[in-house]
Amino acid sequence: MAAAALLVAGCGYGGVATASEADTQNGQAIFSSTCASCHTLQAAAASGTIGPNLDNAFATDRTQGYANADIENVVLDQIRLGSGPIATYTKAEHGVKGLTPQTQMPAHLVTGQNAVDVAAYVASVAGINGFTKSVNPATLGTDGGKIFKAECAGCHTLAAAGAHGTTGPNLDQLGPKLTLAIIVRQVTSGGSIMPPFSGKLSTAQIQAVAQYVKSVAGKK
Repeated sequence: MAAAALLVAGCGYGGVATASEADTQNGQAIFSSTCASCHTLQAAAASGTIGPNLDNAFATDRTQGYANADIENVVLDQIRLGSGPIATYTKAEHGVKGLTPQTQMPAHLVTGQNAVDVAAYVASVAGINGFTKSVNPATLGTDGGKIFKAECAGCHTLAAAGAHGTTGPNLDQLGPKLTLAIIVRQVTSGGSIMPPFSGKLSTAQIQAVAQYVKSVAGKK
């Protein structure tokens, strides 16, 4: 509904993009390294749950006949503007529902032509096959490597995992400085634009992914 409202409103913050100017292959590469850890997008094999599921955000718009160019400009606006503060309802306590702040998407996470390319790529594939479901973290078990690839690889570089994310620190470079306690604390509580994974991953899963990172960071 939010996506449709933006389409109808004809947003155009910072200028519009046209598909003829975009490189969707570059957009796909940047999406995989910068966006995939937060968003679900079936075509990119991305199953992030921190931000909106992009297939579900645009599936209805597809059935209503919105053009790729319209969707592209909505995505481009979102990249430029960021999400702003986000909050979700928590369980009721004493009969009153509370709000839990969630990690927001920073504005201009990708800029210039790269932003246009990412927007064009997302517009070319999002919702094409209808609604999709994100991967349930519980299905990952306590395989640290599998958890890392599903939840962390989009933001971090870690050669052993084949990860080349640039949003967060390069873990291979930090390798010698990383202790198990530091990694567990960071994964549990988050920091800066990194979301906390406490509540999303179990204590055992956090321990497993921390042990995995500690064992392979800087080893390749």
